[in-house]
Amino acid sequence: MELSVHPIDTIVYMQDALSAARSRLSLHRDRFRSTTARIRRRLARESRYRRRQLNWAIKISAPDDETAARWGDTAFAEDLADALRGQGQAARVVFFGAEPSAAEEDDVVLVLRGLHDIGPVPGAVNFLWIISHPDGVGDSEATRGWDQVFVASNTWRGIEGIEVTPLLQAVSTRRFTREPERDDISEDVVFVGTSRRVERPVVRDAIAAGARLGVYGHDWDDFIDPSFVRADHLDFESVPGAYRGSRIVLNDHWSDMRDHGFISNRLFDATAVGARVISDQVPGADEIFGGLVRTYGSVEDLRRLLSDDDAWPSVEEREAIVERVRADHSFDARAEVLTSAAMRAVRARRRVRR
Repeated sequence: MELSVHPIDTIVYMQDALSAARSRLSLHRDRFRSTTARIRRRLARESRYRRRQLNWAIKISAPDDETAARWGDTAFAEDLADALRGQGQAARVVFFGAEPSAAEEDDVVLVLRGLHDIGPVPGAVNFLWIISHPDGVGDSEATRGWDQVFVASNTWRGIEGIEVTPLLQAVSTRRFTREPERDDISEDVVFVGTSRRVERPVVRDAIAAGARLGVYGHDWDDFIDPSFVRADHLDFESVPGAYRGSRIVLNDHWSDMRDHGFISNRLFDATAVGARVISDQVPGADEIFGGLVRTYGSVEDLRRLLSDDDAWPSVEEREAIVERVRADHSFDARAEVLTSAAMRAVRARRRVRR
């Protein structure tokens, strides 16, 4: 008995076969495209390596929303990105919580450790630069496979078994210029910063010492008389003028930064424009800033510094300090160190692959 195949069954069979063939073709096409894209990325990366022009992603703790403009991390990262571009690199700033984009093109991921723990990215050269809150950095975070760990202190060695490289904070000499401008803010004593929702000792002590103080920042209502607050925000572009135009700039540190020698970037910013600064005591400040940063230990010390113009460097000494800060502690200088470290890491990885 012969078996007959209904024409409809034949059509269905042929349609199924055609569909399967199309699926296989689509799969092969997708694999081909994926392989081609991977080869192109690898060739582009090799070309960047040869030209010493890498793609950098600078990851920070500032959130990916409108409040990021008020974070010091944002200004720090943007100034560093600008300096890296000056070294021939391509750099972008990645905010905390931002959707990943162009991650496969990143040759170097630089995490600026602030409030949040941000991990390394597989396949990239990964650097961790601890610029603040060192007490919040655990051993497990620091041992995740970073190519190099930098710390913004010459004295802190707080990570068990991990070699760290001192790399202090810095100043943008492009933003913090020395030449006075017509709209510079003129205060006798100025403090630029938020309350952090705590009583900041240098502000409290300055008021107790009778300073003619102007404060620029928000969340001060619960801590000082509103008459001291000039504005609840000062944009980054106006900060250099506030430091240039004021007789004295005040500074302080988070307690863990002060104790471990993490020198505030405000000291670099203010001294780079020639400002006199009064700060809480932090290891290493005297060696870097000479007499242009004076530290105090009591309200009486602060009162004396506020009133004694002879306690500060002469014009010639001041100029020498300013030039040294601008030459040795600019973001350009930091970018040069980071770029050299990245190229060393790239060369080491290529040797291993061979």
